[in-house]
Amino acid sequence: MQRITLAPGYEISRVIRGGWQLSASHSQSVSDDPVADMIAFADAGITTFDCADIYTGVEEMIGRFRSEYARLRGREALARIRVHTKFVPDMARLRDITKSYVEGVIDRSLRRLGMERLDTVQFHWWDYSAERWLQAAQWLEDLRKAGKINRVGGTNFDTAHLLAMRRAGVEMSSMQVQYSLLDRRPEKSFVDVAMQEGVALYCYGTVAGGFLGNRWLGAAEPKPPLENRSLTKYKLIIDDLGGWDLFQALLRVLDGIAQRHGTDIATIASAAVLARRGVAAVIVGARNRAHLAANLRISDIVLAPEDLRAIDAVLAEARPLKGDVYELERDVSGHGSIMKYNLNSEGIAKSA
Repeated sequence: MQRITLAPGYEISRVIRGGWQLSASHSQSVSDDPVADMIAFADAGITTFDCADIYTGVEEMIGRFRSEYARLRGREALARIRVHTKFVPDMARLRDITKSYVEGVIDRSLRRLGMERLDTVQFHWWDYSAERWLQAAQWLEDLRKAGKINRVGGTNFDTAHLLAMRRAGVEMSSMQVQYSLLDRRPEKSFVDVAMQEGVALYCYGTVAGGFLGNRWLGAAEPKPPLENRSLTKYKLIIDDLGGWDLFQALLRVLDGIAQRHGTDIATIASAAVLARRGVAAVIVGARNRAHLAANLRISDIVLAPEDLRAIDAVLAEARPLKGDVYELERDVSGHGSIMKYNLNSEGIAKSA
């Protein structure tokens, strides 16, 4: 597994184990033993884990994993583990958010994860018209300076808002963005700006909720309701790009490439994003360790020029997605209609 050093003393694996699929609010189909699965990932070299305050139960799972990993492998091994969580204030709190609210959520994440300082906190804000987003970012920066957070990053901010936070003195050392062969909106302007600013990109959605996988090759177009919110979300992207026939053409090309490399479609789709400019790591959603071997291959795949040309030839037929990073998803009546906007209130009540 390739690793990358982002700052002195701060190294991560270039494949990050995602946590959304483990959330009770996402799916009921999760691992029978998530802690054992996390240990298997860490032992294999995937030592960076992504979660969020609103991923119901996931911070607690990772906290149990960290404790067990220290017991089994020792404190030195635990020191290689990185946990990237998120601060996602409720939609209902955006207009009256306070510093005590921000610190209360961060303190809860510290307790859940069993950490004295959070490795990285990635800040998300639902609605730019609620103008306290910059103040909230600055409060996170204050908590970083106070020692509760090592690195402050963001999730789903667009180019203009990333620059505004950087200019206001907020570190924004990383940004988690939706980036895949189906969703190339970051390439419009965001990647260039992030590279200029020294902001590492952590990319999620590289397999489009599972659509970029062998399961869907040759399959009939699914009808709603779909299995989970991830599939619902990315089916909208497929529709906007040009529909199911174009998507199937891309899958056929990816399958041919995968066969040449002795792997599967999902691995090729993630490897293609990991090789993009400015990308520090890709986040793989995994309910268990069933796909661990394939996940480990992602950083080893080197796509040939003819592979890239074949992919580009199909995507040349696609309609460009509208807007900057995450712009479509901010429409609560459209792409954003699948989101749950007030999960932190429930979490605070349960932790009180």
